[in-house]
Amino acid sequence: MRARPLLSLLLAAVALPGLPAFAQDKPKAPADKTKEKVEKEAADATVTPPADEKQSVTAHSVTVNGQKLAYHATAGTVTIRDNEARPTASMFYVAYTLDGAAPGKRPVTFVYNGGPGSPTVWLHMGSFGPVRVSTDNPERDQATRYGFGPNPDTLLDKTDLVFIDMVGAGYSRPLGAAKGKDFWGVDEDVDAFAKAILRWTTKNDRWSSPKVIFGESYGTLRSGALAYQLEDRGLSLDGVVLLSSIMNYGVRQPGYDNLYLSLLPSFAATAWYHNRIPNRPAAIEPFVAEVRAFTDGAYAAALAKGHDIDPAELDRVATQMAGYIGLPVGVIKRANLRITLNLFRRELLRDQNRTIGRLDGRYTGIMDEAGDIPNYDPSSTAVGGAYMASFNAYITRELGYRTDLSYNQSASELGGFDWNWKHRPQGEGRPLTTPNTALDLAGAMRINPGLKVLSLNGWFDLATPFHGLEYDVSHMFLEPAQRRNVSYRYYPSGHMVYLNPETMAPMKRDLAAWYDSLRSR
Repeated sequence: MRARPLLSLLLAAVALPGLPAFAQDKPKAPADKTKEKVEKEAADATVTPPADEKQSVTAHSVTVNGQKLAYHATAGTVTIRDNEARPTASMFYVAYTLDGAAPGKRPVTFVYNGGPGSPTVWLHMGSFGPVRVSTDNPERDQATRYGFGPNPDTLLDKTDLVFIDMVGAGYSRPLGAAKGKDFWGVDEDVDAFAKAILRWTTKNDRWSSPKVIFGESYGTLRSGALAYQLEDRGLSLDGVVLLSSIMNYGVRQPGYDNLYLSLLPSFAATAWYHNRIPNRPAAIEPFVAEVRAFTDGAYAAALAKGHDIDPAELDRVATQMAGYIGLPVGVIKRANLRITLNLFRRELLRDQNRTIGRLDGRYTGIMDEAGDIPNYDPSSTAVGGAYMASFNAYITRELGYRTDLSYNQSASELGGFDWNWKHRPQGEGRPLTTPNTALDLAGAMRINPGLKVLSLNGWFDLATPFHGLEYDVSHMFLEPAQRRNVSYRYYPSGHMVYLNPETMAPMKRDLAAWYDSLRSR
């Protein structure tokens, strides 16, 4: 859920035919023409030539499991167009393709971060690309000390990788008459990514390759709708990877009990990590399983009763919650059993004058006693400098990509950033004001019964709690055969699971086995 504040990307020159090359007075509109009509005629008179797609291709190698893999990296842009074939945006990507592989049988995975508004620098430089930023765990970084190097846990031995930045973020920009707002919305963003993936696939002759989409955070909400949109446009996926998921905003709003049900198991896992629970079990998995059962049973029943809950039941449930999440019974009762994220972050380590991270509950920061809300997220501020410094050095020195543009850490840097949250799920007659793209993913899985979904989760992710995704999938009402196509994996980390170096090898093993299963279909 992160939104972070090089040959020029002047890819679309707007020509005004018939005008001399010097400034002219603006012609006055005839009195009988409205302002809107004049503006439309001016737009019609504007000719936008095709935008060039730029790229820099370089050769590299990386060693994985003792085997040296030679590959090429392509840093470049694809141009997406409207229905009249006019260029509307230049979307930046970095693709890694294994040398000597047969493109028709070689899987290709399209990867993106979330935000909404974030570039894909985090997954690109932190997870399964052939290079990776080195960060400690979990500590505040020093950007000048941490660098990047070969990634032995890259997925390049299993799949080619294409990391894509959304319009407005990174080096991706609107073209011609298009503005950022034309792409800044749930459905607008999905349309842009669908066009970019279709364009890249056609340009690189990869239609016969197995194809996977891999999104993190808001990128998982994008993936649900994107899976359906790609299917609807003729590109069938083989797999969808969901990392730190939030696919349904509708049931995760303050005032709705499902918000608190989603959070409680992650609160318990975080309290377990900080040793704030009595008789702490040695292993986290059975402990979380016990908390899940309590959450979906006694806790859900208690919340459903609202203020009509019996005092004895209130005491009993609050006491059991205290044993799971490490907060005093009195605090839990005063909150009417409904523990908000900010309350938990401030109260868990209050006696140590520490607040905990939202993106990763393992991280701690100094508490500001003056306010009720933690004034910064230590899990967010801890890594930003290292990633941005490493990417800017890597893209120019190693990949040879140069542009006069700055790499936007957030689409909001273009100005006027206001996300349109309306979404029209497949099969629905009207748009939802709070999106739920699990409905779209369910539709894609019904149309494409072989589509496999892998959910990767961090135990200590408080921004997109794992139990929320579990709820969303259980309410997709899939047929038994399709339910078996959904699998889950959990790791001792937070929202950006890959920040914990200890998770990389096991997560890579899980992903490798999953990619092998795609081939065995």
